[in-house]
Amino acid sequence: MSITAGSRPDGTRPPAAVEEPTAAVSAAVAKERVPRKARRADKVPFMIRLRRDRTLILMTLPVMVLLLLFNYVPLLGNVVAFQDYDPYVSSNGVTAIFHSPWVGVEQFSRMVDDPLFWGAAKNTIVLFVLQLVLFFPIPIALALLINSVIRPRVRAVAQAIMYLPHFFSWVLVVTVFQQIFGGAGIIAQTLEDHGWTGFDLMTNAGLFKYLVTAQAVWKDAGWGIIVFLAALAAVSTDLYEAAAMDGAGRWRRMWHVTLPALRPVIALLLVLRVGDALSVGFEQFLLQRYAVGVGASEVLDTYVWNMGIQNGDFSYAAAVGLVKGAIGVCLVLAANKFSHLLGEQGVYKK
Repeated sequence: MSITAGSRPDGTRPPAAVEEPTAAVSAAVAKERVPRKARRADKVPFMIRLRRDRTLILMTLPVMVLLLLFNYVPLLGNVVAFQDYDPYVSSNGVTAIFHSPWVGVEQFSRMVDDPLFWGAAKNTIVLFVLQLVLFFPIPIALALLINSVIRPRVRAVAQAIMYLPHFFSWVLVVTVFQQIFGGAGIIAQTLEDHGWTGFDLMTNAGLFKYLVTAQAVWKDAGWGIIVFLAALAAVSTDLYEAAAMDGAGRWRRMWHVTLPALRPVIALLLVLRVGDALSVGFEQFLLQRYAVGVGASEVLDTYVWNMGIQNGDFSYAAAVGLVKGAIGVCLVLAANKFSHLLGEQGVYKK
């Protein structure tokens, strides 16, 4: 009688080998077997953690108080978006909330039917897309450029020059651009002195969106590279040396080492920028409002200011601001979900 391969001499087959459980399965089974009280015993009690971290808590307490007073308490005032709010029906504006009549969603209906609102929303979206395409990549490029500078002194001088405009007020920034690109600016006067026709970019409504983007780049691009430089400083030099030994040139090292190290930071800042899409600026547009006309410079922030502060229509302005904030929250959640799909953490983990 012939014996087949893998069988015993008596003709029977041995039992199939049982696969060893993986580490993840074993840990899950062990966790299920451990009682909940035993798992809680491994945690540090709250009072012990409170005494241990009391110094850090005291350090952050003033910031938390300011955040509560100026960011969360004012949210209660959004209730006027559902009222016909009149600050003069009572002795002060706070108690006037309790005496103003309720109108439901009437203010939101006004917003939907208001063509000025849609014009401001259109300008806001156009400016956001333009700044996202033209402005957002510039700090990344500047960080890569500064990081490639070998001499520390040259790098420090370049950083100082790029940081400096961030500390200028928008009044000074607009004044500088007026003195350069205005009708009486340096460029226009130089052209007229040589027999050519001058120009005035500061009053050109068609080029206004590019003008304010250039102003934002000059003012804040240098400040935006700080986060990217911090991320580049955490990249190990061994990775660059290993890539160089494998024959990778400068561009290959940047593509395969530098940019992957910046990808989590880029995803995080992109999520925050998308969430702030409807807040493209206020003071910058308000200062140039009458130079190019309301049609070109009106954004949602200036529209809320104009309707609420100038016209005294507080309920309508609160309704517009409430919708703007709600859309911003939805954009943050959607962008963060998209970053999770790309394998990044985003603002918070899954």
